[in-house]
Amino acid sequence: MKKLITSFSKAFWVANFVELLERCAYYGVFIVLSIYLSRILGFTDIQAGFIGGFFSAGLYLLPTFSGAYADKIGFRNAMLLAFALLTTGYAGLGILPTILESGGLVNYGMETTFTGLRESASRWAIIPVLLLIMFGGSFIKSVISGTVAKETTVKNRARGFSIFYMMINIGAFSGKTVVEPLRKAMGNEGLVVLNYFAAAVTLLAFVIIFFLYKSNKTESEGKSFGDIWSGLYKALTNGRLLGLMFIVSGFWLVQGQMYTTMPKYVLRMAGEGAAPGWYANVNPLIVVIFVGWITHLMRKRKAITSMIVGMCLLPFAAFVMATGNMVGSDAILGMHPIAFMMVAGIAIQGLAETFISPRYLEYFSLQAPTGQEGLYLGFSNLHSFFSWLVAFVLSGYLLDRYCPDPNNFASHAEWQAASQHAHYIWFIFVGVAILSIIALVIYSKVVKPQKTVISDINKDNFEEKLIKEENE
Repeated sequence: MKKLITSFSKAFWVANFVELLERCAYYGVFIVLSIYLSRILGFTDIQAGFIGGFFSAGLYLLPTFSGAYADKIGFRNAMLLAFALLTTGYAGLGILPTILESGGLVNYGMETTFTGLRESASRWAIIPVLLLIMFGGSFIKSVISGTVAKETTVKNRARGFSIFYMMINIGAFSGKTVVEPLRKAMGNEGLVVLNYFAAAVTLLAFVIIFFLYKSNKTESEGKSFGDIWSGLYKALTNGRLLGLMFIVSGFWLVQGQMYTTMPKYVLRMAGEGAAPGWYANVNPLIVVIFVGWITHLMRKRKAITSMIVGMCLLPFAAFVMATGNMVGSDAILGMHPIAFMMVAGIAIQGLAETFISPRYLEYFSLQAPTGQEGLYLGFSNLHSFFSWLVAFVLSGYLLDRYCPDPNNFASHAEWQAASQHAHYIWFIFVGVAILSIIALVIYSKVVKPQKTVISDINKDNFEEKLIKEENE
């Protein structure tokens, strides 16, 4: 353990720890964002889908640009700015319903009732609050992964990103763990209090960066905006990387349903006793347990090969989720069958993620010129821009069509008739997963191997790094 710790710099470990804190705050809020938008602010499924989709998409679109800017101002300054914005934004999510309530618009106790909020323009005040989180989060997306790239060598980078990804999932697990106790103890009001918890966590991260983060890797700081735009142009016109991003978007479109469709689906189909926060926690738990082992197992395989293996698990995950509504009503190991099969599907998704995400980040980092790690690692997040935008918007329409809100029906019998084919939602994602597998296999056959791609894009820089590291 001591050897592992000393093999990476202090900046590497500090950055990874604050990443854990940021993910704890983010996923605690994000897992119930759709429910918050509908139950607290009164948005419909489709409206919540559009809001959540544009928020998530923006969070992954901006890192390309904020990452380039972070290369200029320095990663420490970028992280301080990011956590200041995040703390303000999460606090805003907590304060907003209180302001609306004081105006007589909403009561968010154990049972949510609305008195005019659905027709009020006041609820749209959520947009500027979400924008703060979006801009703050966009810096984190590029800067932390960029720090991992800067603070590791070509030889230990795969291990570095494996640790980074483990930290992400420890944070995700921790954040989601807070959700259900709050919801059980406080009802829907817990969805509001959760935001204050997230604000406190990001404030702690700000303090840690202020006092503890220091890096000697400052090659990129002080670049002109001309240099920034030149780097952006090269990254955005890289056809190979753009192609891979579009394909990997298929994985995240399916994975995203854990946050967009799953919470409402299980609460409506399995009852209010369901615990979507606990179910979603299976994903980071699986990743934390297996990501190191999987990375070691696949270390001699190309990144694309590892990603294909992960993709092949994805349609099975979506199919298992669908079967919960097809196996009868008898409990399985004490759980509602819909809940049990959802957990099983999420576990398979988590295993798929261990094959895909760390190697995807490694693939991008190895092609980043020195001083442009923030730009390239920010650019790598564009895959989630496409996938999250589609995931949320599509989820809103699918829920409205196959698993609608019970409150919109005069009787339970009418709702049952309208939701009898709710599992069709997951069959659609089985199809998305299969298309992604086919596309990635074709990509692996058509595009040059990873080593050649590195040579084409950044040959001198890559060979220079490797020689320098070997001499050290």
